[in-house]
Amino acid sequence: MLRALRTAALGMNAQQTNVDNIAHNLANANTTGFKSARVVFQDLLYQTVQTPGQEEAEGLTPPASLQLGSGVAVVATVRQFTQGSLVETGNALDLAINGDGFFQIRRPDGSIVYTRDGTFTLNADGTFVTQTGLPLEPELSVPPDTVEIHISQDGVVSVRLQGETERIEIGQLELARFPNPAGLRALGGNLYEQTEASGFPILGTPGEEGFGTVKQGFLEAANVDVVQEMVNLITAQRAYEINSKMVSTTEEMLQTASQMKR
Repeated sequence: MLRALRTAALGMNAQQTNVDNIAHNLANANTTGFKSARVVFQDLLYQTVQTPGQEEAEGLTPPASLQLGSGVAVVATVRQFTQGSLVETGNALDLAINGDGFFQIRRPDGSIVYTRDGTFTLNADGTFVTQTGLPLEPELSVPPDTVEIHISQDGVVSVRLQGETERIEIGQLELARFPNPAGLRALGGNLYEQTEASGFPILGTPGEEGFGTVKQGFLEAANVDVVQEMVNLITAQRAYEINSKMVSTTEEMLQTASQMKR
């Protein structure tokens, strides 16, 4: 019965982690470029009392095994990089990636991080930066007398200067993608960094060699399915309740056993 107590407690802990993950997904349902995650469970070690196919003393061979499990554990949270819906904003500095790829962002220490959040703005020098002031990589700067910014689907950035009728090209957006994007480490602030599990970044031009295209005036919404997350929440809640009931039942059984008289 002590095994049942431990197993049920592990089940409650696992479902608590599941609920924590669901809460994080729902909290970011309106976060630009957010990618939801799901919890992965695995069963723990088994105690093998009887091995199938092993001949017993009577000469009989049992067709099935007798194994007692020891519970469940959370082994991973897998981020799902499915495409979020594109929301039109009309802002020329808002960019969305329709397909595979990440924008590259340079941190103050010179390292590169990655994001799907294309909510860019211009700093005092006319450089494309995130809402927290981190510059886009490769760096893009617009002249001070710019009156129009145009970004094509293949990432070509051009501007029209005051008093001019034609646009001039000032730069090219470059995207990065990874062999295993689920292996990226989330840093917060809609940023990810490369890990050994993600593999090295593959750089390329939007719309070419498997990269997505860039949509100016759009933002990518979070890929959180609110209805599915609510279903997952109810399922996790019921599983938690069942494991809690198992703890209560085992406690009652232990109490009954302790009160038995010889």
